[in-house]
Amino acid sequence: MQHRENHHKKHDLKNMTLDEIELFISGLGKEKYRAKQIMKWLYRSGITSFNEMSDLSKAFRAEIESIARISSLMIEETQKSVDGTKKILFRLEDGNVIESVLIREKNHWTLCVSTQVGCQMGCRFCLTGKYGFKRNLLPSEIVDQVTISRFNTPEGNDIKNIVMMGMGEPLANYENTVKAIKIITNDAGMGFSKRKITVSTCGIAPMIEQLGKDTSVNLAVSLNAPDNDTRGYLMPINRLYSIERLIAACKSFPMPQRRRITFEYILIDGINDSDGDAERLANLMNGVRCKFNLIPFNEFPGSEFKTPSDARIDAFRKILIKHKYTAVTRASKGRDILAACGQLRGTKENTR
Repeated sequence: MQHRENHHKKHDLKNMTLDEIELFISGLGKEKYRAKQIMKWLYRSGITSFNEMSDLSKAFRAEIESIARISSLMIEETQKSVDGTKKILFRLEDGNVIESVLIREKNHWTLCVSTQVGCQMGCRFCLTGKYGFKRNLLPSEIVDQVTISRFNTPEGNDIKNIVMMGMGEPLANYENTVKAIKIITNDAGMGFSKRKITVSTCGIAPMIEQLGKDTSVNLAVSLNAPDNDTRGYLMPINRLYSIERLIAACKSFPMPQRRRITFEYILIDGINDSDGDAERLANLMNGVRCKFNLIPFNEFPGSEFKTPSDARIDAFRKILIKHKYTAVTRASKGRDILAACGQLRGTKENTR
């Protein structure tokens, strides 16, 4: 127990940005450029021990190991869907579990990562929230989902996009999410382009505005209704920040080049999928540079909602297209392993 306590008093290098590692090793009287060497080992080589940092002297490695550590998540289980989607169950150091999803695209893979253990937003259509909220993930735990997926899965080299759409609400864990983005996009780290990272939110309007000031990643907003009554019924966050407030925040979000905000709209039979809903949605978004991802509701055991018919989904999409919007119906991937949107729950089934 004593060893474990000492272990956790050490500074975790994976919770640090490049600037913070520079500051940390400057305090040891070391040259700043060493920080980039350390970052490259952590994120380009995926090493898990100081001994492997072969371009640092043995004395320096021993010194840094006495006060710092390299945390790591453990892959507990991987499930594969019939459509190729993979769900990875990670065990955290405190025993909690989270899930990430590898989604096959045409010629690359997208990794969907979690930002919290559970979720406290309470959206009615989402299974994650039904398991309650445990805690925020640390920057290291967000970043490590990417690092470990890159170095420990066959798909690793082909992960080109990262979407923060797994368990939890990224903007409710704002500082840690932004720090993770800085580490993932740093040239000495993983070197991901900000254009390849998407943060998805249920609509915490002030934090959307803040995100636009702090970074230039893509924004996806879970909308799911064109009016406050329906959205408030589906998503409690709407009682805090109305649709009008949310759209104002989206309009202020800076979007370079030809980028657009993605509005995710989960179509639920008889709740938000009528022709009238589609018309109201089209009018509501007038003047917002956006596109729509239509997601047929993914039923899960005990869910109160149903998936609309294909004809209904198609009619809804055609109305948005008639109004000159880009609208895609997103094929739900990984439904058979509860890996589709709104189905992640971070629990391990007892299979015995």
